[in-house]
Amino acid sequence: MISWEDITNFIDPKLMIVVVTCWVIGYMLKQTPAVPDWTIVYAVTAVAIASSGLILGFTVQSVLQGILCGAFSVYGSQLVKQTFLKRKD
Repeated sequence: MISWEDITNFIDPKLMIVVVTCWVIGYMLKQTPAVPDWTIVYAVTAVAIASSGLILGFTVQSVLQGILCGAFSVYGSQLVKQTFLKRKD
């Protein structure tokens, strides 16, 4: 069985700030009525890739790390939402 630690080992520790930043950006975009929900994941992923490139240098590895950071932030957001907010319904 895959643990939370196994998943976080895929992401460079220097990029955990990118995950948190993407989570905050995603939350802010979700609160903005002019932004369609389906575009949020693309915006978060673009920010994550750009941020990873700035931190690690623009390489294939940093693009993959950015995709992982964006996906991890969206997954984390959905995990919290489904566990704590939707469970009340």
